[in-house]
Amino acid sequence: MRKWIVLGAGLLLAAGTGGVAATSPKPPSQAQVRQLIDALGVGRMLSQMNTQMAAMMQQQLPCIPASYWQDFIDANGARELTDRMVPIYQRHFTAADIQGLIKFYRSPLGRKVITEMPATMAEGMQLGQAWGRDRARAMLAELQKDGRIDEQGRCPATPPAPAPAGTAAH
Repeated sequence: MRKWIVLGAGLLLAAGTGGVAATSPKPPSQAQVRQLIDALGVGRMLSQMNTQMAAMMQQQLPCIPASYWQDFIDANGARELTDRMVPIYQRHFTAADIQGLIKFYRSPLGRKVITEMPATMAEGMQLGQAWGRDRARAMLAELQKDGRIDEQGRCPATPPAPAPAGTAAH
């Protein structure tokens, strides 16, 4: 009798595990991820980045011909980068997710997101940098006011002594 209970429990566990495996999300195929990468315009972005990088490198190293920099990231480089990106998308998204993203990025709104994203990201970075500078200035001013740092923003040689308990600090 005990043998049948153990066998039944084992079958129940196996069935339960099989049910979980059957409902786990299907990972996207390489082809699906490549369709998404294409819909995102990664090839165009790489081409733009290559042009910008080539111009910067040409200014820094004028003795190297521009043709060298233009060939630096070619079609093989874009393919190599895409090959490396595919497993990342496969780890983070399901097949259904990728299909939904492809549908979105091929829609008019998705195309607009792709077109406007560089400008919105650049403006967001500028805003974030200004906010960070303002926060740093406020923090440093507060630390100077409290005597924790000197006028140059450095820790003083001897920190101010804490006020005795029950008295107000000056």
